[in-house]
Amino acid sequence: MSAYVRSSLQLSTAGRSINPLHGQLQRRVAESGVVTGLCHVFVKHTSASLIITENADPDVHVDLERYLTDLVPDGDSRYRHTAEGADDMAAHVRSVLTLTELTLPVHGGQLDLGTWQGVYLWEHRHRGHQREVVVTVHGQVS
Repeated sequence: MSAYVRSSLQLSTAGRSINPLHGQLQRRVAESGVVTGLCHVFVKHTSASLIITENADPDVHVDLERYLTDLVPDGDSRYRHTAEGADDMAAHVRSVLTLTELTLPVHGGQLDLGTWQGVYLWEHRHRGHQREVVVTVHGQVS
């Protein structure tokens, strides 16, 4: 027998930051009853993204933010779209360079992540926002 379960996560961010999602995703997978299948995650915004990265050393997140800030600076004079401030277009570029969706394997009723992997919402705006993440779990149930 198979199942298809869709739900949403509502997240409040505190501004530019990397926010853990893997615990909430694990709960959604467990609630779905899916033992083997896929968990699809999609952020419904153009200035935030999803990443899989190191879940043990917070310096990784600091380094990622520093690197992306250097690569995509706020207030670059080439940006025409600045309706919401100096970080507006930079946030859009950041989300295009990263991901707005992930598909994760489910095995044994849980996300099949590596030992040091975590799933995160990366907020690219300086001001905090309400973000919606759609979670769809589908696969075989026991």
